[in-house]
Amino acid sequence: MSRFVRASKYRHVFGQPSKKEHGYDNVKISPSAWDTNLISASARYISINWSASGGGAFAILPLPSPFGPTPYDIPSKLPDIIPLARTHTATVLDTAWSPANDTLVASASEDGTSLLWKVPDSLFEGWTSEGWEPHDLEPVASVDVSPKKVGQVLWHPTAANVLATASGDHVVKLWDLADTSRARSTLGGHGDTIQSLTFNATGTVLATTCRDKKLRLFDPRTGFDPVRVTEGHGGIKGARVVWMGELDRIATTGFSKMSDRQVSIWETGGLGNVKTLTLDQSAGVVMPFWSDNGILFLAGKGDGNIRYYEYESDSLYSLSEHSTSNPQRGMCFLPRRALEVSECEIARALKVSGNGVEPIAFIVPRRADSFQSDIYPPAPSSEPSLTAAEFFAGKTAPLNLVSLENGAVFAGSGVPPSAPTPAPAPVPVVSAPPPVSVTAHAPEPTLTPVVIKSSSIPAPVASAPAMVHVSRSESLPVSPPGADSVDDDVNAGLEEEVNRLNGDLREARQKIRNLELQVEGLKANARKAAQALMEV
Repeated sequence: MSRFVRASKYRHVFGQPSKKEHGYDNVKISPSAWDTNLISASARYISINWSASGGGAFAILPLPSPFGPTPYDIPSKLPDIIPLARTHTATVLDTAWSPANDTLVASASEDGTSLLWKVPDSLFEGWTSEGWEPHDLEPVASVDVSPKKVGQVLWHPTAANVLATASGDHVVKLWDLADTSRARSTLGGHGDTIQSLTFNATGTVLATTCRDKKLRLFDPRTGFDPVRVTEGHGGIKGARVVWMGELDRIATTGFSKMSDRQVSIWETGGLGNVKTLTLDQSAGVVMPFWSDNGILFLAGKGDGNIRYYEYESDSLYSLSEHSTSNPQRGMCFLPRRALEVSECEIARALKVSGNGVEPIAFIVPRRADSFQSDIYPPAPSSEPSLTAAEFFAGKTAPLNLVSLENGAVFAGSGVPPSAPTPAPAPVPVVSAPPPVSVTAHAPEPTLTPVVIKSSSIPAPVASAPAMVHVSRSESLPVSPPGADSVDDDVNAGLEEEVNRLNGDLREARQKIRNLELQVEGLKANARKAAQALMEV
């Protein structure tokens, strides 16, 4: 075993659960056996799959914080009757909040539809007043997805109003919400139930896991068939997938043939397996969550553990584990732009367990009054990069990011603008002092000649006197006033140029990868057409 500890600024990250009064109690969680997270969060609200009679429903509540009481003075123990989104005629299986609008949420149900809901500002007014009566929400739009159930719903990360749905007929459909009369793209080739799906950072590639134990990559705009297919985890239980931010890597969780829980890293160029770790032999599905700090969180259903690993150089390094005796039924993570940077909070989990919701803050233990830029990389912003029409027309744009220091928004391939700094105080210019003679006493009884390796200064001879006069201006050159500031400006300019070139390189690699995927899609479609002609 190595004696050296790997250096990491996240090595001491710990999970801080909230006080009971800062979460929610008396939550009537859906009893559905469908493999889902049960909860989803925006920067302002959470949605929870609800147990309700007379069809499907889910609840919308203000976002709880581990650092203070719930907003709107809503009691932590919820009333028995609260406003619900209950238009679905069958059980709600999944919900997802729009990354471009913190008040817009999509739901998926066993009734084969996906509904869109807008949270009014007045939803939580009067909850604590006498005579208050709950009023259920009504959807603002409906999408007829499939005759069979809709198991997952996912928003596009960069294009506004683009929604992906996975249904019981084993296909993923992409919708332009401006026209829901038809799906703009249909992705098939799955041999069984789709278990999870995820977009890359720019939304140009979509990955799915399936009950047929295969991992697939699709170009979401071009073709029916996947452009990459490989064997995933060997077990028959649920597998999940998450894209690792702007990296060309995806992480999956699943089970081995011996029912060991596993986590794997895959490169997306050829879908080759990079790394596989065995976690344990528990029976619950592992839910993976990626943070742009380079941390992969793994939460197992049915147990109270949340493991977290730091990803570096195609390896996963275990950081720590947040363990409780209260098992989780579902979980989601808060968008990073809504974190409490003053508390050094780098991630926040919302844990569903029993009949409650508990926020858990993951904190870097530091004492600092200023913004800690090294643990807060820019986060995905709420401003979309594309319209739906631009996306389906083939245009690609990097994700818009926001600085957590000053709220400035910029394109993902650009350089984040720094916060304005005060001008330095003027420094008085001090002229160099006149040469000062320094007396050097030669050793007795002989003299040792000094050799200076310079062609411009002659070497001293043996007959030199014992008294040597050395000028300070010759031995210690004085930097001109303002030289340090000039060097800082040069270094800042070079750093900015390096960041720009790195951004251009990432964008070029992304374009190359997209072109490769498009070529593979065209080849797959050509093979399918040739096979159809041969069967005629």
